[in-house]
Order: sequence, then C-alpha cells, then structure tokens
Amino acid sequence: MTSRFTELVVDCHDPERLAAFWCAVLDFKVIDRSEGKVEIGSWEPTVEEVRARQMPPTLVFIRVPEGKTVKNRLHLDVSPIDGGTDEEVARLLGLGAAKVDVGQGSGRSWVVMADPEGNEFDVLRTLAPSTYTIGPEG
Repeated sequence: MTSRFTELVVDCHDPERLAAFWCAVLDFKVIDRSEGKVEIGSWEPTVEEVRARQMPPTLVFIRVPEGKTVKNRLHLDVSPIDGGTDEEVARLLGLGAAKVDVGQGSGRSWVVMADPEGNEFDVLRTLAPSTYTIGPEG
C-alpha cells in the first residue's frame, strides 16, 4: 500500500489572486474552482494517471480567516527555464512578488522572494540552455 503526493495546499486570504500569480509564475492553468478554493496545475489529474505513476502535484489555494504570522516551514523552489535567474527575479517582481530577507545572508546562489500574500519561495539557478555566440571563425 502506498500513497501519492497529489496536492500542495496553501492557506490564503484571496485564492483567486494567488492562483493567478502562481499560474503566471509556473505556466499552470486553473483546473478546479469552488467557493473559497482554486486548484491549479500543469495537468488535469485522473485516478488512472495518479495510480500509474507519481505525477507533479497540483497547488490548491484555500481561503482561511487568519493571516500568515511566521516564516513558512515549507516553501517552493522554482528554477527559470527560459532565461537567467536575474531576469526571472525581475519578471516575478513585475508579477507582484517581493524580495525578502529570512536570514539567508548575502552571496547565496538563490534569491528568497515572497508571493503577494507573503509566502516565501526561492528562485534557484537557471535551467535554461547555455547560449553560444559563434565567432568570426564560424
């Protein structure tokens, strides 16, 4: 008997706003919504696919009355795939993220950020392919 990691749930005040933010960050789409809840993912889960293999979890944003009070004990790490880390940080700032200091110190290879409701996440090294410039020799 085994289980599958199928959803990561995020408590929040505004599920629609956070779902829209994370859809833009991750290129996900809304796959389910109901009163006070929005689920997003890169795929639409089916029982057959989940039983067959471990698939990427979806993100579920659920409205709760209380606010965030301390640093997250669990956070997401994201890696840019189409550009450099600095460019991705700039894009995320434009989407409503903020850089935050959680005591990480300077000179780190990652950037700590927070989504529009203050949930911390890290932007890691880029996974974009290296670009090579062809010189005069061809």
